[in-house]
Amino acid sequence: MFTHVSQDNTTGRGRRAVDPVIIVGAGPVGLTLALALARQEVPCVVLDEGPGKDEPRAARTVVLREDTAALVERLAGVSLARAGARWVGWRSMRRRQVMREIVFDGSEPPPLHIAQHVLTGVLRSALSGERFVKVAVESRLDGIEQESSGVTAHTRGPKGTYWRGSYLVGCDGPRSTVRKIQDIRFPGRTAVERHAVATLRTELPWSDEALLHRMPPWRMSGPSAGEVTARPLPDGVWRLDWLLPPGKDLVTPELLLTRIRETLAGWAGGATPPYELLDTGVHTVHHRLARRWRADRVFLAGDAAHLLGAMGTHGLDEGLRDADNLAWKLALAWHHGPHEALLDSYQTERRAVVAARLRAADQALPLLRGGGGLRSYVPGSTRGHDTLLTEGHLGHGQLGAPGAYADSPLAPGQLEGEVPVDTPPGAPVTDVRVTAEDGTFVRLRDRLGRGSLLVVLIAPGTSVWERKHWAGAGIMPRLAAAVSALPHPAELLVAESYPGAAAHTVLLVRPDGHLVTALNGVRPADLYTAAQATVGGPAKAQAEAGASAGSR
Repeated sequence: MFTHVSQDNTTGRGRRAVDPVIIVGAGPVGLTLALALARQEVPCVVLDEGPGKDEPRAARTVVLREDTAALVERLAGVSLARAGARWVGWRSMRRRQVMREIVFDGSEPPPLHIAQHVLTGVLRSALSGERFVKVAVESRLDGIEQESSGVTAHTRGPKGTYWRGSYLVGCDGPRSTVRKIQDIRFPGRTAVERHAVATLRTELPWSDEALLHRMPPWRMSGPSAGEVTARPLPDGVWRLDWLLPPGKDLVTPELLLTRIRETLAGWAGGATPPYELLDTGVHTVHHRLARRWRADRVFLAGDAAHLLGAMGTHGLDEGLRDADNLAWKLALAWHHGPHEALLDSYQTERRAVVAARLRAADQALPLLRGGGGLRSYVPGSTRGHDTLLTEGHLGHGQLGAPGAYADSPLAPGQLEGEVPVDTPPGAPVTDVRVTAEDGTFVRLRDRLGRGSLLVVLIAPGTSVWERKHWAGAGIMPRLAAAVSALPHPAELLVAESYPGAAAHTVLLVRPDGHLVTALNGVRPADLYTAAQATVGGPAKAQAEAGASAGSR
């Protein structure tokens, strides 16, 4: 299953069915991609330049939105509830005034705050018994060669060797060796923001709530841009971030300790409460976007393809969405042969989403960080600033919400039977309860990531009857026949309701959970056209594209 170049391989289609996908980098994105491919029975090799475990760093944490946390939980098969902290609320303050309070009471899912080494530990544990994945430790990439039938990677180190693969994905971070070898430019802005970071165990006046405090009323020692964020972790631990002013002022240990004492005393309204300092650091935010995310059989994902993070946004979210988008496309190509249009769509879809997020941040930064700026001219703009920052931290709006692939090349175009629902085409679907083909009740999200398309019939009242009573009644037989005739495997599900959908609406959902279309009833021709577009077009066009790619 895992092949080195020295082994005997067949050529052409036979080789593609043997050679694994090579993943360079064993961070959260690379490990998530490996799990996502394994769930679709695609073998892969993860080239890990380290020893196979991560150094614990309490000050290096990540915040996952609801969709990306659910992705990790689904792939790893475990709950992250105890590994990280889900915020019970969010509050933002300016000086002494509370600008906004949000309670996560079920109507809005809370973000998950988790130490990065804990997250990678969860992913590594899930991979430890995975027969489709080999993790090659102490394997540092130093060469890539491509040809029409595959790709060869060379690693150096104690176990240096050649690896043969069908495709290669660079998940190797901001200084990506893959990106450099492929000579892909990585333009952008350096040091958009800098934060002093401290992780400590203490008691704050609020419990398990995240806080953004702008222009706190106490005087801070040393350079300060007047903003501090507090985010809870398990076991009474908090991560505090102080926004630093532009420049390269040195953050000394003495200065950071003074800042900690001043901040804790300010929140406590008196003396500094007891605390245990666990870790410190300086976090520098860069904004960069790779020119290309695909070079024939080589792809980029995560920090190798993009860097963002100003105003509370989190790049790991986008990296995990990269993995989710790419995995089902690579799996389809690995199992069924060339799907060039489908593989090209990875760059088109994901790069557009991240580029839009970077543009939104770059447009907002001068307003939020430029001194008086808009506040001097527009009444109420302070609340507008707070809204932008809240969107970044909580995953709303242009700064934080999961992107929609509205202009995807995989979109089927105008269909005669298409009807609107609350989810626009290309956007992530709402997670509703559905009935699976075996009659069990599951969440829609639980059926994602298996490589199949999902066809969801909205049929109010079906949940009160056993499946055997309605599976052969009404429109179900006709819909089941239409699903079985699709050009790609699909699973038929039934939901009692879906936001904005009328009875007998049929939804077509991609394997990564984005809506393709909503149809008014059973329309086999429209459903077939939409499914065909979703996997990259007609088989004839795919064969021609594959032949063209092979001749390059």
